[in-house]
Amino acid sequence: MKTHQTILLAAAFLLTGCEKARFDQQVKELCAKDGGVKVYETVKMPAEKFNQWGQINFFKPTQGENALGPGYIYKVDKTFIKQGKPHELAMWRDHIQIIRRSDGKLLGESVSYSRRGGDLPGPWHPTSLTCPAIDRDGLESSIFITGENK
Repeated sequence: MKTHQTILLAAAFLLTGCEKARFDQQVKELCAKDGGVKVYETVKMPAEKFNQWGQINFFKPTQGENALGPGYIYKVDKTFIKQGKPHELAMWRDHIQIIRRSDGKLLGESVSYSRRGGDLPGPWHPTSLTCPAIDRDGLESSIFITGENK
C-alpha cells in the first residue's frame, strides 16, 4: 500500500511540475514578444513632485484611473489567460497605460505577464513568475522626469 501511495505522490509532483514549467515557458515567450515599458513622450515636472528617491509623489493607486491626478489617465487592464483560485495555477497579462487627458495622447505603456501557483497543495504560499521583473514605478519614472517645462 505504501509503495502505491508513493508512486501516486511522485506522479502528482511530476505532473504539477510539468504544467508549471509549461506555463513559465509561455510567460517568457509572451514577455519576449511584447513585454516591457514603452515611452512615447516624457513629461518634465518640478522637483517638488518627486520624493527623496526620485519617485513621483503624486501617485495615488487607490484612485483608479485618477491615480496620477486630474491631468492624466492611469489605465490598468488585467487579462486572465488561465484563471485559478489562490493556490491553483493562474496566468495573466497586465497592460498599464498613461494617457494625457488634455489631448488623449498615450504617453507610455507597460506590459507584463505573470504565473501564480501550480504547486502541490500545502500551507505555503504559491510560487510565482513575472516577466519582465516588476518595477513598481518603472512606467511612471520613465514618463515623469525632473525638470521644468518651458
